[in-house]
Amino acid sequence: MLNRKPHPDQFAFDLSKDAALERMIEARVAIRAENDAIRWRFRLILIETCMISTLVLIAGLLLNQPISLVVRGSLIVGAGCFASGVMLIGLSGLTGHLLSIYRRWRQR
Repeated sequence: MLNRKPHPDQFAFDLSKDAALERMIEARVAIRAENDAIRWRFRLILIETCMISTLVLIAGLLLNQPISLVVRGSLIVGAGCFASGVMLIGLSGLTGHLLSIYRRWRQR
């Protein structure tokens, strides 16, 4: 990267010298990225749940099964898919938290 001098009318603003400010910005960015990742995981679970429930519903209707049986099966499959997805998100978060605690303990 080239070190260019700023234009004389431009205010010289150098953040590289303030390490505390950089750490604070990095911490905020990390928190925001983690929140976005959780939101995207939850969205993917919702999309997957809808897709699998719809596939079960369509398959049951195409096989000329009773509508009440098909709808009940579709709801059960959707609920199971949603529950397992939420459980996986929770377990992955818990594992990450425990690993960070372990790393801090090991660094002492």
